[in-house]
Amino acid sequence: MQKILSKFRYSLILALVLLTQSCGTYSLSGASIPPEMKTISVQFFENTSALVVPYLSQQFTEGLKDRIRNQSRLSIVRTEADANFEGRITDYSIRPVAIQGNDRAGLNRVTVTVMVKYTNVLKPELNFEQSFQAFQEFSLNQGPIQTQEQKLLALIIRQLTEDIFNKAFANW
Repeated sequence: MQKILSKFRYSLILALVLLTQSCGTYSLSGASIPPEMKTISVQFFENTSALVVPYLSQQFTEGLKDRIRNQSRLSIVRTEADANFEGRITDYSIRPVAIQGNDRAGLNRVTVTVMVKYTNVLKPELNFEQSFQAFQEFSLNQGPIQTQEQKLLALIIRQLTEDIFNKAFANW
């Protein structure tokens, strides 16, 4: 029995090694980053929305960098990279989505829209310029927007950076 388990472990390890060696662009995140791509730059995403949250630009830009660091092997550099992200936050809005009987909003929606330009120097056919949008809903029964805003924006940034990362590296 011990010999069978030992052979099984050896076979499993060998299969995993062969799989990772034969698929140079495979990663556990689902990203397909070409092996020749080593660096990426992420420019500061300025908030040009009519309603400006002072810390949103910094949090979004850092959120995108964190996503790249955590889900790829790419090094983030300031200039002359194999690929580049740039863009701006074009909209930040809070709108009612469910009205209660007393003409008050029972449920509100925070929406953030980001225009992203992705430039891939190694494979220009993968370049894109696209708008991404994400939202979170909240109730004023849970407190004013100011007390909920940081948590809501963290969730929105997480969704936006996932969508952008997937578009650039998973071809979704």
